[in-house]
Order: sequence, then C-alpha cells, then structure tokens
Amino acid sequence: MLEIGSPAPDVVLEDTDGRAVRLSGDGRAVLVYFLRSTTCPVCNRHVRDLVRRAGELAAAGVRVLVAAPEDPPVAAAWKARRGIPFGVLAGRDGTPHELLGLRKAAFGSVQRSGTLLVDAKGVVRLARGATLPTGGYDGKAIAAAVKEL
Repeated sequence: MLEIGSPAPDVVLEDTDGRAVRLSGDGRAVLVYFLRSTTCPVCNRHVRDLVRRAGELAAAGVRVLVAAPEDPPVAAAWKARRGIPFGVLAGRDGTPHELLGLRKAAFGSVQRSGTLLVDAKGVVRLARGATLPTGGYDGKAIAAAVKEL
C-alpha cells in the first residue's frame, strides 16, 4: 500500500464505462475505496456509508471512486444493481488493487480491501489496507483526513 505523504503513482485505471481514470491531475482530491469483492457484505456496508456521506465529500471537493477486483461487466452490473452514484474502477490488465499495492494475501487467495485518499496536488493523505474487510475502511479516519485537506 502507498505511504501517507508520498506522491500518488501515475497509473491509469479504467472505470466500468471504459474511461481512463487518474488519481490526480483534475484539481480535486480523490477517495478510492477498494472492495474485497462485490459480494462481500462488509464491503457493501462500507460503500453504503460512502453513499450516505456523498454530499459532505462532494462539498469538500472530494471525488469518490470504488474499486472492484472483478472484470468490468461484473462490476458494472453490481454498480447498477446497488445504485452506486460513484465511478467504479474494474480490472482489465490486473486489478486496481494490484496496481496500487493491495496484493492478495494468504498465499494469493484472499483479496485485500482498503481506502486511499489523494489530495488535489496528488499527495497521499490516507492509506489503509487490510486482509479482513473490517480493517480496510474507517469512516472517522476518512472524515478527519478530508477535514485536513
């Protein structure tokens, strides 16, 4: 996982509509929540929390993205079924998780979840990663990091 205070890597991710997405460069902060899988109940609860916080995050100038390890059609179907208002990143050539350091754990069998906040200048302000999905998201830590932007 990336370190707080380090520059965000210049990687190009892809959303479920096939659009290229970068972590910096558009003048806004970006928060990415990395799901363990679209079927993980804990991860889905975290996404619901982000949806509840959408207004406050937008008011703070934070763009929210959700990264799913599944391929684009599966991630797009999940987004539509759940009514997710955020862009959803999906895997094509590797997953968004792998590109940003959230490699699978337990001999490559368990996808890690996590949260990444990059400020408008492209600097990492929050980075969490965990094998158990309960450790990959902390609403209070997100609120505190966003407040400091």
